[in-house]
Amino acid sequence: MSRVRTRPTRDDTRDKLFEAAARVFEEQGIGGASIETIAAAAGFTRGAFYSNFKSKDELIIAMLEDHVEQSIGRIRDLLERHRNLPDFLDALKSMNRGAQDPLGRSPLLHMEMILFVARAEKRRPELAKRLRARRKLVTDIIETTARNSGKKSVLDPTWAGALVLALEDGFRLHRLIDPETTAPDSFFRAIGDLQRAMGISAA
Repeated sequence: MSRVRTRPTRDDTRDKLFEAAARVFEEQGIGGASIETIAAAAGFTRGAFYSNFKSKDELIIAMLEDHVEQSIGRIRDLLERHRNLPDFLDALKSMNRGAQDPLGRSPLLHMEMILFVARAEKRRPELAKRLRARRKLVTDIIETTARNSGKKSVLDPTWAGALVLALEDGFRLHRLIDPETTAPDSFFRAIGDLQRAMGISAA
């Protein structure tokens, strides 16, 4: 009879540390949260933390990387199933961004972590790498949906991707700061306006 594995895998451990860190960061702040508290919240020892991450900064970088990878994976899956822009946007609106992703459930913590990393200039290339990956994703979406619509965009796709990403980040921040005057669908309304300006509206 085969033995049942009871010890968590490395991925299981990392996922639990991500979830625990998100809770602790929200409760105590990123700067005030200790490695011991994060490990305890995940049900692990301090040694288990250090077997996965060298420092709290490395944990944060890994959480941001995991968030971007999960987001890109989910959105590319959507694009495979919905290759024209109206259908893709409808699917994107209903996508569960928080599934197995603590930063997807907490946009404010996500931004706080980005700013925390950005304070250290030597860490900014880590953020830049993920920003470029997000821009490429949006550029690919624009190129694919424009091609499938049979229309050529009047804007350079790379520049259009940068615009779309800036709109998303900007409206997310505005929504956090002033939800009363920033409607939940502000980003998608802006995308509709940009879509028409680019000449790739649905026929």
